[in-house]
Amino acid sequence: MTISKERKAELTAQFGNSPVDTGNPKVQVAILTERIRELTEHMKSHQKDFHTRRGLLMLVGRRRRLLSYIKKNDIFEYRALIKELGIRDNIQ
Repeated sequence: MTISKERKAELTAQFGNSPVDTGNPKVQVAILTERIRELTEHMKSHQKDFHTRRGLLMLVGRRRRLLSYIKKNDIFEYRALIKELGIRDNIQ
């Protein structure tokens, strides 16, 4: 249930400053969003998989903290990122 190397490289090139810039918070949020979408699809057909549910909730929490950091530092970058990724603005 991990994303492929090619997809990760594609996300890094799209959201990072360079093709190997995986430490950028925008890249990390994009990768986490991809993993969250995959796990959400898995949970639709495996409702009683509680270990995956816990992992999914941990990923959502990590993405939320990263989005909070981005919003605190640059609100325009945050708005562009959530629009591009198609996620809701629920960070207080």
